[in-house]
Amino acid sequence: MSLRFYDTRARQVREFVPLREGCVSLYLCGATVQAPPHIGHIRSGVSFDILRRWLIYRGYRVVFCRNVTDIDDKILRVAASEGVEWWEVSERNHRAFTWAYDTLGCLPPTVEPRATGHVPEMIELMRRLIERGHAYAAEDGSGDVYFDVTSYPKYGSLSNQRVDEMRAAEDGDARAKRDPRDFALWKGARPGEPSWPTPWGPGRPGWHLECSAMATKYLGPTFDIHGGGVDLVFPHHENESAQSNAAGDGFARYWLHNGMLTTGGEKMSKSLGNSLLIPEVVQRVRPVELRYYLGQAHYRSNLDYTEESLREAAAAYQRFENFLVRVNEIAGPIPEGVPVPDEFAAALDDDLGVPQALAVAHTHVREGNSALAEGAKERAAEIAGRLRAMLAVLGLDPLSPQWAQSDDSGLRDVVDSLVSVVLEQRQAARRRKDYATADQIRDQLAEAGIAVEDTPQGPRWELRRD
Repeated sequence: MSLRFYDTRARQVREFVPLREGCVSLYLCGATVQAPPHIGHIRSGVSFDILRRWLIYRGYRVVFCRNVTDIDDKILRVAASEGVEWWEVSERNHRAFTWAYDTLGCLPPTVEPRATGHVPEMIELMRRLIERGHAYAAEDGSGDVYFDVTSYPKYGSLSNQRVDEMRAAEDGDARAKRDPRDFALWKGARPGEPSWPTPWGPGRPGWHLECSAMATKYLGPTFDIHGGGVDLVFPHHENESAQSNAAGDGFARYWLHNGMLTTGGEKMSKSLGNSLLIPEVVQRVRPVELRYYLGQAHYRSNLDYTEESLREAAAAYQRFENFLVRVNEIAGPIPEGVPVPDEFAAALDDDLGVPQALAVAHTHVREGNSALAEGAKERAAEIAGRLRAMLAVLGLDPLSPQWAQSDDSGLRDVVDSLVSVVLEQRQAARRRKDYATADQIRDQLAEAGIAVEDTPQGPRWELRRD
């Protein structure tokens, strides 16, 4: 079965055929680093990390470019309110985003360009647009440069909008525009703000121009996939597409957009005061459990956050973990490199159907637990091998170095030794038929957060994660 993705521009699922055989070029709109990330920001990172992992599994070499917007109106406002330099705000929040991506197991990008490092490419793109009649420098001497929306007949095609029904662009002084809907490519210098020289006057880049310049520098004038949140379709991605195509670049061949993470039906945002910062959430669940939560729904669907749904996701992940740990203890090391089941592959081939893929994985857990109950160790090990393969594709393999070496893993050997001593005392009490003492030991362990399970192979324990 071929790979198929929902293309926002086409408004339908299309067969995916890369520009170059065996290679996929993928651009993801990354962070505007005016604040540390909440889980809504990182959902996009997890969704496209799963896409990237699946493309790699399917044999493609993936060149993944995720940008950093390190100069922006919002960054300047934060810096002014704190009385610090704009680059200080950008740098600390960039580090916070990198930490969050790493903590949730996202593979590092092939390249992660910053907007401020690509001003020459932006100047060249503006020059091409002006020469082609699609952009103009403001006549008021401000140094602003605008894209002429009416000069490009296909404007609005990505977001499926008519130009005559669009609101005015809110990124520049209307007095300097030929049309209120024209958007800023370059913003002329203002007192106290950073600026870079251009042939049209000093200033700083507009948000939309940045991504077009960075994407084409690293992926070429035409590349395979452009991704981002559905909230970016308009105006950001519409403007990226228009300015790039108008300049003569093919730009993105497929547009993929992930749904929003909401709280109480509202988009998660700092302005609503309902942000959930990553460091806070990973105090309540482990990072891998948060990854499971953020990646479990179809990438195009909205996901409404509740504490209960987060706990349910953590419990679902633990079913994978507990089964694999049991098999590892009973049957020995679980093999890696096993092919994923056909039905799992078919689900991900069909527009990255993660919910259907997870259903296949959970079915394996149920079948594997039945095999263990029957004492069929070899069958359980085979099932566990397939499960590990599926979870590896999703970035969720509990036995991988990323998750096996979690923050508390260094204590497990010590705890295991201590619990083994207590369990031996319990077994001794059972052998002498002192069941009251044996039950008391089990209850005391339970109060300490340690669940004991009696199996044909002897007692086993695990930490309860209530």
